[in-house]
Amino acid sequence: MTSTGLGYEISPWELRWRGLDVNELQRTESTFALSNGHIGMRGTLEEAEPRGLPGTYLNGFYEEHPLPYAEAGYGYPEAGQTVVNVTDGKIIRLLVEDEPLDVRYGHAAEHSRVLDFRRGTLRRDTVWTSPTGRQVRVRTERLVSFTQRAVAAIAYEVEPLDDGIQLVAQSDLLANEPIESDTSDPRVSAALRSPLVGEFSTAEDYRAALVHRTKRSGLRMAAAMDHEVFANDGLRTELQLEEDLARLTIAVDVPKGDRLRIIKYLGYGWSAQRSIPALRSQVDAALAGALQTGWEGLLAEQRRFLDHFWETADVEVDGDPELQQAVRFALFHVLQAAARGESRAIPGKGLTGPGYDGHAFWDTETFVLQALTYTQPDAARDALRWRHSTLDKAKDRAAQLGLRGAAFPWRSINGAECSAYWPAGTAAFHVNADIADAVTRYLAATGDAEFDRVHGTELLLETARLWTSLGHHDPHGGFRIDGITGPDEYSAVTDNNVYTNLMAQRNLLTAAEACERNPDIAEASGVDDIEIAGWREAARKMLIPYDELLEVHPQSERFTEHARWDFAGTPARNYPLLLHYPYFDLYRKQVVKQADLVLAMHLRGDAFTLEQKQRNFAYYEALTVRDSSLSAGTQAVLAAECGHLELAYDYLAEAALTDLHDVHNNVRNGLHMASLAGAWLAIVAGFGGMRDHGGELTFQPRLPAALDRLAFRMCFHGTQFVVEIHRDKAEYRLVHGDPVTIKHYGTPLTLSETTATLPVPTLVPAERPTQPAGRAPARRTRTGPRR
Repeated sequence: MTSTGLGYEISPWELRWRGLDVNELQRTESTFALSNGHIGMRGTLEEAEPRGLPGTYLNGFYEEHPLPYAEAGYGYPEAGQTVVNVTDGKIIRLLVEDEPLDVRYGHAAEHSRVLDFRRGTLRRDTVWTSPTGRQVRVRTERLVSFTQRAVAAIAYEVEPLDDGIQLVAQSDLLANEPIESDTSDPRVSAALRSPLVGEFSTAEDYRAALVHRTKRSGLRMAAAMDHEVFANDGLRTELQLEEDLARLTIAVDVPKGDRLRIIKYLGYGWSAQRSIPALRSQVDAALAGALQTGWEGLLAEQRRFLDHFWETADVEVDGDPELQQAVRFALFHVLQAAARGESRAIPGKGLTGPGYDGHAFWDTETFVLQALTYTQPDAARDALRWRHSTLDKAKDRAAQLGLRGAAFPWRSINGAECSAYWPAGTAAFHVNADIADAVTRYLAATGDAEFDRVHGTELLLETARLWTSLGHHDPHGGFRIDGITGPDEYSAVTDNNVYTNLMAQRNLLTAAEACERNPDIAEASGVDDIEIAGWREAARKMLIPYDELLEVHPQSERFTEHARWDFAGTPARNYPLLLHYPYFDLYRKQVVKQADLVLAMHLRGDAFTLEQKQRNFAYYEALTVRDSSLSAGTQAVLAAECGHLELAYDYLAEAALTDLHDVHNNVRNGLHMASLAGAWLAIVAGFGGMRDHGGELTFQPRLPAALDRLAFRMCFHGTQFVVEIHRDKAEYRLVHGDPVTIKHYGTPLTLSETTATLPVPTLVPAERPTQPAGRAPARRTRTGPRR
């Protein structure tokens, strides 16, 4: 086990921080966060102080606030949504002979925290000497259950190390926890100031429950706790109850050689409609189930769940131990963001922090669901079901904008658009195609006929309807989509964005196929043969701009005619550009925030030749500044395909280590789920060369010189298999399920339990393209990054 030099020790199956740095708490509270997609808990210390940014979240639970506009405009969203820090049940304060355990005082001779990717828990071990010289060892372990969706639990153990000692533990449920908001919008700060109104509280024995609702959104949530206490005779307990606080106080004299052990069980639930008694019953039932299972039972369930996940999803990286750890860290957090989200969205930060106000973006469908579709397909299905549940809101939004079909939001918690910046929000119609792309991929990878009929076909046809009302046939015979914003937010309100047009083209075709596959669903939605023919005609005539002089695709029409940004004259301190330059200047220059045309070459790679990809990639490398964490994973994928394996390796490392290295200096607000999923894509789609165009799974594996071996596991139509990449060969082996046919460099291969070994063609290294001054990724070696 070695250190990264950044506080974390390198180990393949865990993330460990040894020692205490109070200034790093906000960062580690994000990386050590636990979640199951329904409940999220930041990695704050049990004693609640010191702390960076406390946070306990319930997926989909938010408060509303008015959106700010200097001047009102038709169609502007009126209400913003912000994730709420709900009732905190993580708190267990400890007093040692009247001295509160606070690691800022006294002396912590030992302190370590471990996020265990296989056990699914956060462990902590502290040896602390109080200011008066009394020494104790505190060991804690917490989990948020993957198997019991509404349950979290904490094991808290205190052992005297010098002599017998009096211990007092205070186990809390605390609502309206004071939080410093760093938002510059006073409306958001006001909404988050004591957002919960107490409605009900109860306490008896070792159990208590609090019910609250939000002031504006009217959502109601309940939190409950119960305890098992293991101590010697003489135990004294007291249960205190207030509107925003329930506290169990435990006092006991513990002799040397003995210990106090507390198991704290937590139940959480929320609803927009259910009554106080119903929610109380829900959390009581959650606690009953947790107590019946017991702490050891919850640990066993957690381990079994994760054993199954890693059998399906593990990635092995030989030759770079830090990258191995980072990739498993990434997969673990992607799983945590989605596993039990069920009828809720997957926010951009998961449930690890309040960044982006807890909103879900197109990141979910375009990055996170790619990884989940092939590793945890049930979670991908559930995320798409959430989109379907918001279809009425999307149809209302389209009607408000004078369009047919559905217009899904750029950012949202409940399905309604809540972006106050219309060039990025209202105009980013590519979200529709991103959702359709995720639906199409999920159906091809699973063959889920029930989802196709109940959810998928309707999503495809309503998203397709938008394009034929948004676009138009021009006099020259092309179908144009004008005045929209593609993935690159430094180029807004453009004509014929290549990414959007290509993705819309596939959306139109897959919608037509779905309606013909399920004619009764189409008929119920009012789709007839004439409309389907119109979709196919629009797709056939879709205008895809191309610059004949430069022999590249402009990101959008006439983009390559814009003046180039003065990269040489831009100091490093002025990145990200959006914080230092007016948008109007960014919009009229050749400068790219994040992969846009390059992303099109990944998701619609079937629309480009390899030579076009190589020219396009080199052109856009010189313009892309990566002011977004969404970019590195995609650039890794195309760098690998275009023959730049070392560059792909550098981008893979940036995507995987975005949060562990705090590349964007904002991990305090939560992790970057799309970048973490992008690390998986960089390996599987980049070095594995996996593509799924037309529902066919193909591979073109290749290995960068810095690595000795790569292996990854996937599932396709219920079949699990492993792909192993060596310097001159690739091996494919079926792990579980029926035989499935793939392609290796165009050669069909039916997988079986017998390992198939096929050669990897020799790759002639291509000349490494250049990036804007100061914006190249950190060069990586086996020992880590070097500049």
